[in-house]
Amino acid sequence: MVVRDAERFRVVEETIGELREVFGVLGVVLPSLRVDPVSAAGVAPYPLVDLGCVNLDTAMRMVAVLHERNRR
Repeated sequence: MVVRDAERFRVVEETIGELREVFGVLGVVLPSLRVDPVSAAGVAPYPLVDLGCVNLDTAMRMVAVLHERNRR
């Protein structure tokens, strides 16, 4: 998918919302999920998705979900 510069911030916000929703359905909450503020700054922002830090329980849950998905 090609995204124009003017659309990048809107698209990254929508994508973060989708990530939050999909992970939530799988029982994984990423409390620090956000747009990386440094990469979003400037005239032509190229925002990165910051998945943030998670505790051990969340990391283990992510591993379990990914392994389950991989078995399908």
